Amino acid sequence: MRATVGHRGGMTTEETTLSRDDGDIFVRQDGPRDAPVLLLIHGTAASGRTWDALVPLLTGTHRVIRVDLLGCGRSAKPVDGDYRTPAQAGRVAAVLDRLGVGRAVVVGHSSGGITATALAEQRPDVVAGLVLVDTGPSMAAFTAPETAAIGPAQWPPTDDQIRQFAATGFARPDFELPADILAEMRETPFEVFAALMQDPRWYLEEKTLPDRLAALGTPLLVLFGEQDRRWRPSSANDYLVVPGARVEMLPDVGHTPIIEDPARTAELVLDFAASHPAPRLTPG
Repeated sequence: MRATVGHRGGMTTEETTLSRDDGDIFVRQDGPRDAPVLLLIHGTAASGRTWDALVPLLTGTHRVIRVDLLGCGRSAKPVDGDYRTPAQAGRVAAVLDRLGVGRAVVVGHSSGGITATALAEQRPDVVAGLVLVDTGPSMAAFTAPETAAIGPAQWPPTDDQIRQFAATGFARPDFELPADILAEMRETPFEVFAALMQDPRWYLEEKTLPDRLAALGTPLLVLFGEQDRRWRPSSANDYLVVPGARVEMLPDVGHTPIIEDPARTAELVLDFAASHPAPRLTPG
């Protein structure tokens, strides 16, 4: 395990690379070490950096943990890796165990919400509550992409190709994608990118998320942009079959409220977390 620790204004930032046989996993922690934990899981072929605008709004009251899933961000990208959703969820559970986190409110964006659901299925003991941000409930809710797919002949993609691919993630097609996110996608091998894109579809086809969650009893908040261009916004109501589920529609944003409207997203996440608190971490 390799770690870098920084301190500013009573807050701690720690970046850690956890060694694993199937590939090292990068983890970043921000906020007071003894605060309740919020775990943030990014979407397909993204990274923990997609939460950068949101994290400072959460660390006043919470320890915020971001994991780069295998194949993404600063984690390892083995071309022969197991990128299936259950395997990714198992790695996240292992990270929490390594960090000594017994319980957390888990927030997943897009397909990160699918990984979060799989984590709740595998380890209900560690999930105090789930927040799904623009996570499609089933493949029936998927909207065909408006941009051409990027194939192996065009790999690695140019910045313009990545921007075109990402454009449907925002209400405004001219939304500026951060440069570090562009760089991370360019550095991903095509075989890894393709595997990351495929598995969430298989997981949803096997069983819808509302059906999975209804059987768990995990407290659930669903946030959905009213202008999401990847998943039908009205499909957010599919989650209402989950007992006690709360659905909040976010106006004037698309598929990525964590970047498009971090203030409103943080407000809703913190309100939910206050109602379903995870135990405080004991400083180690």
